[in-house]
Amino acid sequence: MSHMTGTRASAPSADQVRAIVELACSAPSVHNTQPWRWTGRDGGVQLQADRSRQLIVEDPAGRNLMLSCGAAIDHFLVAAHAAGWHSEVRRLPDGPGSSVIADFRLRRATPSITADADLAALRARCTDRRRFTSWPVPEDRLEGLAEAARQRGAHALPVVDVGMRFRLEMAVNQALMMREGDLAAAAEQRRWVDHGPDDGVPSEVVPAEAAARGRRSRFGTGVLEDTRRDVESSDGLIVLGGATDDVAAWLRTGEGLSALWLMATRDDLSVVPLSQPLELDATRREVRDAVLGGSMAPHLLVRIGWQAIGRRELPRTSRRPVADVFSA
Repeated sequence: MSHMTGTRASAPSADQVRAIVELACSAPSVHNTQPWRWTGRDGGVQLQADRSRQLIVEDPAGRNLMLSCGAAIDHFLVAAHAAGWHSEVRRLPDGPGSSVIADFRLRRATPSITADADLAALRARCTDRRRFTSWPVPEDRLEGLAEAARQRGAHALPVVDVGMRFRLEMAVNQALMMREGDLAAAAEQRRWVDHGPDDGVPSEVVPAEAAARGRRSRFGTGVLEDTRRDVESSDGLIVLGGATDDVAAWLRTGEGLSALWLMATRDDLSVVPLSQPLELDATRREVRDAVLGGSMAPHLLVRIGWQAIGRRELPRTSRRPVADVFSA
Protein backbone atom coordinates (compact mmCIF):
# COMPACT_ATOMS: atom_id res chain seq x y z
CA MET A 1 0.00 0.00 0.00
CA SER A 2 3.03 2.30 -0.01
CA HIS A 3 2.05 3.65 -3.43
CA MET A 4 -1.35 4.63 -2.00
CA THR A 5 -0.37 6.10 1.33
CA GLY A 6 2.72 8.00 0.17
CA THR A 7 3.75 11.04 2.17
CA ARG A 8 1.68 13.06 4.58
CA ALA A 9 0.81 15.58 1.82
CA SER A 10 -2.59 17.22 2.17
CA ALA A 11 -3.71 16.27 -1.36
CA PRO A 12 -3.25 12.97 -3.15
CA SER A 13 -1.11 12.51 -6.21
CA ALA A 14 -2.58 11.30 -9.49
CA ASP A 15 -1.11 7.85 -8.84
CA GLN A 16 -2.71 7.70 -5.40
CA VAL A 17 -6.10 8.67 -6.82
CA ARG A 18 -5.68 6.14 -9.62
CA ALA A 19 -5.04 3.36 -7.08
CA ILE A 20 -8.22 4.26 -5.17
CA VAL A 21 -10.24 4.41 -8.38
CA GLU A 22 -8.96 0.98 -9.38
CA LEU A 23 -10.36 -0.48 -6.15
CA ALA A 24 -13.62 1.46 -6.58
CA CYS A 25 -14.02 -0.16 -9.99
CA SER A 26 -14.25 -3.56 -8.33
CA ALA A 27 -17.79 -2.52 -7.33
CA PRO A 28 -20.71 -4.64 -8.56
CA SER A 29 -22.59 -3.40 -11.62
CA VAL A 30 -25.57 -4.66 -13.56
CA HIS A 31 -24.38 -7.36 -16.02
CA ASN A 32 -20.84 -6.21 -15.12
CA THR A 33 -21.33 -3.28 -17.49
CA GLN A 34 -19.09 -1.02 -15.34
CA PRO A 35 -21.00 2.10 -16.45
CA TRP A 36 -18.66 4.75 -15.07
CA ARG A 37 -15.86 7.16 -15.89
CA TRP A 38 -13.56 8.91 -13.45
CA THR A 39 -11.69 12.19 -13.93
CA GLY A 40 -8.94 13.39 -11.62
CA ARG A 41 -9.35 16.95 -10.35
CA ASP A 42 -7.31 19.11 -7.99
CA GLY A 43 -7.39 17.26 -4.69
CA GLY A 44 -9.93 14.70 -5.76
CA VAL A 45 -11.86 12.99 -8.52
CA GLN A 46 -15.18 13.21 -10.34
CA LEU A 47 -17.42 10.23 -11.13
CA GLN A 48 -19.56 10.30 -14.26
CA ALA A 49 -22.15 7.85 -15.57
CA ASP A 50 -21.22 6.20 -18.85
CA ARG A 51 -24.59 6.14 -20.61
CA SER A 52 -23.13 4.24 -23.56
CA ARG A 53 -23.20 1.18 -21.24
CA GLN A 54 -26.81 1.54 -20.15
CA LEU A 55 -29.12 -1.42 -20.77
CA ILE A 56 -31.70 0.25 -23.00
CA VAL A 57 -34.27 -2.57 -22.95
CA GLU A 58 -34.01 -3.79 -19.36
CA ASP A 59 -33.09 -0.50 -17.72
CA PRO A 60 -34.62 2.37 -19.73
CA ALA A 61 -34.92 4.64 -16.69
CA GLY A 62 -31.30 4.05 -15.67
CA ARG A 63 -32.20 2.69 -12.22
CA ASN A 64 -29.73 -0.20 -12.38
CA LEU A 65 -27.07 2.04 -13.89
CA MET A 66 -27.41 4.40 -10.93
CA LEU A 67 -27.41 1.52 -8.44
CA SER A 68 -24.10 0.49 -10.01
CA CYS A 69 -22.67 4.00 -9.73
CA GLY A 70 -23.85 4.21 -6.13
CA ALA A 71 -21.97 0.99 -5.34
CA ALA A 72 -18.86 2.53 -6.93
CA ILE A 73 -19.26 5.61 -4.70
CA ASP A 74 -19.21 3.48 -1.57
CA HIS A 75 -16.31 1.35 -2.82
CA PHE A 76 -14.37 4.56 -3.47
CA LEU A 77 -15.08 5.88 0.04
CA VAL A 78 -14.05 2.60 1.67
CA ALA A 79 -10.86 2.34 -0.43
CA ALA A 80 -9.91 5.96 0.24
CA HIS A 81 -10.43 5.63 4.00
CA ALA A 82 -8.37 2.44 4.08
CA ALA A 83 -5.59 4.25 2.24
CA GLY A 84 -5.57 7.14 4.72
CA TRP A 85 -7.73 9.71 2.94
CA HIS A 86 -10.88 11.41 4.19
CA SER A 87 -13.42 11.92 1.39
CA GLU A 88 -15.89 14.74 1.15
CA VAL A 89 -18.43 13.77 -1.50
CA ARG A 90 -21.09 15.83 -3.26
CA ARG A 91 -23.66 13.63 -4.95
CA LEU A 92 -25.32 14.92 -8.12
CA PRO A 93 -23.58 18.32 -7.87
CA ASP A 94 -25.10 19.45 -11.18
CA GLY A 95 -28.53 17.94 -10.59
CA PRO A 96 -30.11 14.56 -11.37
CA GLY A 97 -30.18 15.15 -15.12
CA SER A 98 -26.41 15.52 -15.39
CA SER A 99 -23.98 12.71 -16.14
CA VAL A 100 -21.88 13.92 -13.19
CA ILE A 101 -22.69 11.53 -10.35
CA ALA A 102 -20.31 12.64 -7.59
CA ASP A 103 -17.43 14.97 -6.79
CA PHE A 104 -14.90 13.69 -4.24
CA ARG A 105 -12.42 15.88 -2.39
CA LEU A 106 -9.66 14.07 -0.51
CA ARG A 107 -7.53 15.15 2.41
CA ARG A 108 -5.01 13.18 4.43
CA ALA A 109 -6.43 11.33 7.43
CA THR A 110 -5.69 8.35 9.61
CA PRO A 111 -6.43 5.05 7.84
CA SER A 112 -9.52 3.23 9.08
CA ILE A 113 -8.86 0.75 11.89
CA THR A 114 -10.41 -1.93 9.68
CA ALA A 115 -8.24 -1.00 6.67
CA ASP A 116 -6.75 -4.44 6.10
CA ALA A 117 -10.12 -6.22 6.34
CA ASP A 118 -11.76 -3.57 4.15
CA LEU A 119 -9.13 -3.89 1.43
CA ALA A 120 -9.39 -7.68 1.55
CA ALA A 121 -13.18 -7.47 1.19
CA LEU A 122 -12.92 -5.06 -1.75
CA ARG A 123 -10.64 -7.50 -3.52
CA ALA A 124 -12.56 -10.67 -2.60
CA ARG A 125 -16.17 -9.55 -3.19
CA CYS A 126 -17.82 -11.39 -6.08
CA THR A 127 -21.21 -12.66 -7.27
CA ASP A 128 -21.62 -16.40 -6.77
CA ARG A 129 -24.88 -17.43 -8.44
CA ARG A 130 -24.62 -21.08 -7.40
CA ARG A 131 -27.18 -22.60 -5.11
CA PHE A 132 -26.66 -21.77 -1.45
CA THR A 133 -26.60 -24.45 1.23
CA SER A 134 -29.79 -25.12 3.19
CA TRP A 135 -28.31 -23.57 6.32
CA PRO A 136 -30.49 -20.56 7.18
CA VAL A 137 -28.96 -17.15 7.75
CA PRO A 138 -29.86 -16.06 11.30
CA GLU A 139 -32.21 -13.10 11.57
CA ASP A 140 -29.67 -11.09 13.54
CA ARG A 141 -27.16 -11.51 10.69
CA LEU A 142 -29.72 -10.29 8.18
CA GLU A 143 -30.56 -7.34 10.40
CA GLY A 144 -26.86 -6.47 10.71
CA LEU A 145 -26.51 -6.46 6.92
CA ALA A 146 -29.64 -4.35 6.57
CA GLU A 147 -28.30 -1.87 9.12
CA ALA A 148 -25.06 -1.55 7.15
CA ALA A 149 -27.17 -0.51 4.14
CA ARG A 150 -29.21 1.92 6.24
CA GLN A 151 -26.01 3.58 7.42
CA ARG A 152 -25.47 4.60 3.78
CA GLY A 153 -28.91 6.19 3.52
CA ALA A 154 -30.76 3.27 1.94
CA HIS A 155 -33.94 1.69 3.22
CA ALA A 156 -33.43 -2.00 3.97
CA LEU A 157 -35.89 -4.61 5.18
CA PRO A 158 -35.01 -8.25 5.94
CA VAL A 159 -37.94 -10.43 4.81
CA VAL A 160 -38.50 -12.85 7.68
CA ASP A 161 -42.29 -12.84 7.97
CA VAL A 162 -43.64 -16.02 6.33
CA GLY A 163 -46.58 -14.31 4.65
CA MET A 164 -44.49 -11.45 3.35
CA ARG A 165 -41.88 -13.85 2.05
CA PHE A 166 -44.51 -15.91 0.22
CA ARG A 167 -45.93 -12.81 -1.49
CA LEU A 168 -42.42 -11.69 -2.45
CA GLU A 169 -41.52 -15.07 -3.93
CA MET A 170 -44.75 -15.01 -5.93
CA ALA A 171 -43.85 -11.58 -7.28
CA VAL A 172 -40.36 -12.80 -8.23
CA ASN A 173 -41.79 -15.78 -10.12
CA GLN A 174 -44.37 -13.56 -11.82
CA ALA A 175 -41.67 -11.19 -13.05
CA LEU A 176 -39.51 -14.02 -14.37
CA MET A 177 -42.42 -15.53 -16.28
CA MET A 178 -43.28 -12.14 -17.77
CA ARG A 179 -39.66 -11.62 -18.86
CA GLU A 180 -39.42 -15.03 -20.51
CA GLY A 181 -41.43 -13.85 -23.49
CA ASP A 182 -39.45 -10.62 -23.91
CA LEU A 183 -37.15 -11.45 -26.81
CA ALA A 184 -35.50 -8.02 -26.85
CA ALA A 185 -34.58 -8.27 -23.16
CA ALA A 186 -33.27 -11.81 -23.66
CA ALA A 187 -31.12 -10.66 -26.57
CA GLU A 188 -29.72 -7.79 -24.50
CA GLN A 189 -28.85 -10.19 -21.67
CA ARG A 190 -27.11 -12.56 -24.06
CA ARG A 191 -25.00 -9.73 -25.48
CA TRP A 192 -23.44 -9.25 -22.06
CA VAL A 193 -22.54 -12.93 -21.57
CA ASP A 194 -18.92 -13.34 -22.64
CA HIS A 195 -19.17 -9.74 -23.85
CA GLY A 196 -15.44 -9.12 -23.78
CA PRO A 197 -12.25 -9.87 -21.85
CA ASP A 198 -12.77 -6.94 -19.45
CA ASP A 199 -16.53 -6.70 -18.90
CA GLY A 200 -19.80 -8.61 -19.04
CA VAL A 201 -20.68 -11.91 -17.38
CA PRO A 202 -18.37 -14.82 -18.29
CA SER A 203 -20.20 -18.08 -18.92
CA GLU A 204 -17.83 -19.83 -16.52
CA VAL A 205 -19.61 -18.13 -13.59
CA VAL A 206 -23.16 -18.76 -14.91
CA PRO A 207 -24.72 -21.96 -13.53
CA ALA A 208 -25.61 -24.59 -16.11
CA GLU A 209 -29.31 -24.83 -16.85
CA ALA A 210 -31.10 -27.50 -14.86
CA ALA A 211 -33.60 -29.41 -16.95
CA ALA A 212 -35.89 -29.84 -13.96
CA ARG A 213 -35.99 -26.14 -13.37
CA GLY A 214 -38.36 -25.57 -16.22
CA ARG A 215 -36.87 -22.33 -17.55
CA ARG A 216 -33.64 -20.66 -18.45
CA SER A 217 -31.63 -18.58 -16.02
CA ARG A 218 -31.36 -14.86 -16.69
CA PHE A 219 -28.08 -15.31 -18.53
CA GLY A 220 -29.06 -18.52 -20.29
CA THR A 221 -27.05 -21.68 -19.81
CA GLY A 222 -23.56 -21.34 -18.47
CA VAL A 223 -20.87 -23.91 -17.86
CA LEU A 224 -20.78 -23.82 -14.05
CA GLU A 225 -22.22 -27.10 -12.76
CA ASP A 226 -25.07 -26.38 -10.37
CA THR A 227 -28.81 -26.69 -9.88
CA ARG A 228 -30.88 -24.00 -8.25
CA ARG A 229 -34.06 -21.98 -8.17
CA ASP A 230 -34.20 -18.20 -8.22
CA VAL A 231 -35.20 -18.05 -4.56
CA GLU A 232 -34.80 -21.09 -2.29
CA SER A 233 -36.83 -21.40 0.89
CA SER A 234 -33.71 -21.20 3.05
CA ASP A 235 -32.26 -18.09 1.40
CA GLY A 236 -32.06 -14.87 3.36
CA LEU A 237 -33.84 -12.02 1.59
CA ILE A 238 -33.45 -8.28 2.01
CA VAL A 239 -35.38 -5.61 0.12
CA LEU A 240 -33.38 -2.45 -0.61
CA GLY A 241 -35.06 0.80 -1.59
CA GLY A 242 -35.77 4.36 -0.62
CA ALA A 243 -38.47 6.86 0.24
CA THR A 244 -38.63 7.76 -3.45
CA ASP A 245 -37.95 6.10 -6.80
CA ASP A 246 -35.54 8.64 -8.28
CA VAL A 247 -31.87 9.12 -9.09
CA ALA A 248 -30.79 10.37 -5.67
CA ALA A 249 -32.48 7.43 -3.93
CA TRP A 250 -31.05 4.93 -6.43
CA LEU A 251 -27.54 6.13 -5.66
CA ARG A 252 -28.10 5.68 -1.92
CA THR A 253 -29.46 2.19 -2.50
CA GLY A 254 -26.35 1.35 -4.52
CA GLU A 255 -24.17 2.62 -1.69
CA GLY A 256 -26.17 0.52 0.74
CA LEU A 257 -25.76 -2.54 -1.47
CA SER A 258 -21.99 -2.03 -1.45
CA ALA A 259 -21.84 -1.69 2.34
CA LEU A 260 -24.06 -4.75 2.83
CA TRP A 261 -22.02 -6.81 0.37
CA LEU A 262 -18.65 -5.92 1.86
CA MET A 263 -19.91 -6.85 5.33
CA ALA A 264 -21.27 -10.14 3.97
CA THR A 265 -17.93 -10.86 2.30
CA ARG A 266 -16.11 -10.34 5.59
CA ASP A 267 -18.61 -12.72 7.23
CA ASP A 268 -18.18 -15.41 4.54
CA LEU A 269 -21.73 -14.94 3.27
CA SER A 270 -22.65 -14.89 -0.42
CA VAL A 271 -24.80 -12.19 -1.98
CA VAL A 272 -26.80 -12.31 -5.21
CA PRO A 273 -28.72 -9.16 -6.24
CA LEU A 274 -32.06 -9.69 -7.99
CA SER A 275 -32.95 -6.62 -10.04
CA GLN A 276 -35.12 -8.39 -12.62
CA PRO A 277 -38.33 -8.58 -10.54
CA LEU A 278 -38.23 -4.81 -10.00
CA GLU A 279 -37.42 -3.86 -13.59
CA LEU A 280 -41.08 -4.36 -14.53
CA ASP A 281 -43.57 -1.71 -13.44
CA ALA A 282 -46.28 -4.23 -12.55
CA THR A 283 -44.19 -6.37 -10.22
CA ARG A 284 -42.46 -3.35 -8.72
CA ARG A 285 -45.86 -1.93 -7.78
CA GLU A 286 -46.91 -5.37 -6.49
CA VAL A 287 -43.88 -5.54 -4.22
CA ARG A 288 -44.31 -1.93 -3.08
CA ASP A 289 -48.00 -2.18 -2.27
CA ALA A 290 -48.87 -5.82 -1.54
CA VAL A 291 -45.59 -6.90 0.06
CA LEU A 292 -44.22 -3.72 1.66
CA GLY A 293 -47.51 -1.94 2.31
CA GLY A 294 -46.18 1.23 0.69
CA SER A 295 -43.43 1.60 3.31
CA MET A 296 -40.71 2.16 0.69
CA ALA A 297 -40.05 2.29 -3.01
CA PRO A 298 -38.25 -1.02 -3.74
CA HIS A 299 -35.16 -0.80 -5.94
CA LEU A 300 -33.47 -4.17 -5.50
CA LEU A 301 -33.90 -7.58 -3.90
CA VAL A 302 -30.87 -9.29 -2.38
CA ARG A 303 -30.41 -13.02 -1.72
CA ILE A 304 -28.09 -13.93 1.15
CA GLY A 305 -26.74 -17.38 1.94
CA TRP A 306 -23.86 -19.69 2.73
CA GLN A 307 -21.80 -21.45 0.09
CA ALA A 308 -20.86 -25.08 0.70
CA ILE A 309 -17.62 -25.66 2.59
CA GLY A 310 -14.92 -26.77 0.21
CA ARG A 311 -16.69 -25.47 -2.90
CA ARG A 312 -14.10 -24.09 -5.25
CA GLU A 313 -13.76 -20.34 -5.45
CA LEU A 314 -15.08 -18.66 -8.56
CA PRO A 315 -12.77 -16.62 -10.77
CA ARG A 316 -13.29 -12.89 -10.33
CA THR A 317 -15.14 -11.27 -13.19
CA SER A 318 -12.74 -9.07 -15.11
CA ARG A 319 -12.60 -5.31 -14.87
CA ARG A 320 -11.74 -2.78 -17.52
CA PRO A 321 -8.17 -1.46 -17.29
CA VAL A 322 -8.08 1.60 -15.08
CA ALA A 323 -6.58 3.57 -17.98
CA ASP A 324 -9.85 3.03 -19.88
CA VAL A 325 -12.03 4.53 -17.16
CA PHE A 326 -9.77 7.09 -15.43
CA SER A 327 -8.12 10.21 -16.74
CA ALA A 328 -5.93 12.41 -14.56
